[in-house]
Amino acid sequence: MYETTGRRQRFAEAAREERPDLALLCLLLAAEADDGLDESGIDAAQIELDRLAGELPALASARLRPEPSRWARALAELLGERHGFQGGPADYRRLESSLLHEVLRRRRGLPILLSVVWLEVARRAGAPVYGVALPGHFVIGFGDPYGPHALADPFEGGRPLSDDDAGLLVAGATGAPLSPAMLSPAEPLEIVQRILNNIRAWATARPERSDVQLWAVELTLLLPSHPARLRYEHAQLLVQRGDFTGGAREMEEYADVIAAMEPSAAESVRRQARSARAMLN
Repeated sequence: MYETTGRRQRFAEAAREERPDLALLCLLLAAEADDGLDESGIDAAQIELDRLAGELPALASARLRPEPSRWARALAELLGERHGFQGGPADYRRLESSLLHEVLRRRRGLPILLSVVWLEVARRAGAPVYGVALPGHFVIGFGDPYGPHALADPFEGGRPLSDDDAGLLVAGATGAPLSPAMLSPAEPLEIVQRILNNIRAWATARPERSDVQLWAVELTLLLPSHPARLRYEHAQLLVQRGDFTGGAREMEEYADVIAAMEPSAAESVRRQARSARAMLN
């Protein structure tokens, strides 16, 4: 389909680890956008996360297990207040807001990338932390997601959230009520896929950045699980960018996948493939 050597091969392998390294996956993703992010830069970002985690020695060494709210307050004081990690409306307009090394440098980012910083720092410090993929707004939780827990919003510097507050965020984003399933921990690959979805949405709104949309789609296709229709989006992008043969081939392969369930849709895709090949004449 496309080359998966080097960095992309490493991304694909990291995504298939038994316990995927969220920070590494986010940094390998960021390297697609920033050619200057080499191995030393990836190591530097990991070291910075370690350094920030080292600023929480009292809680990490406490014999008694700290209450979830204590962890939430400590991280808010460290990352939100002392180091100024937060977000704002302008951050939604910047690709850098989805790139972990840039978020570490700028102390600004989208809710999900700020949450990744919190997750990785808190995890390194020994906190019982997890991501919460609320529709429209990613937050984090401490403690037991199905028992005593504390929620925090890294986008607002670690503002504490009650479950009712989380319900208001969901209602504002979707108009629907909060369901218990929405408070379940998000797995690392779910987080990475959501970041890539955000990047695709950013690029889709900017037709001149189809290059970004293309690599975001291609990385998503390297994840162990992804929507089948993404192959069709990939094919369309290839055609849009002048790779008529590659796009047509991808369309034909996608048509074969859906033919048994959606024969009319498959035939429509095959017609598009023939049209793409005709552009070579």
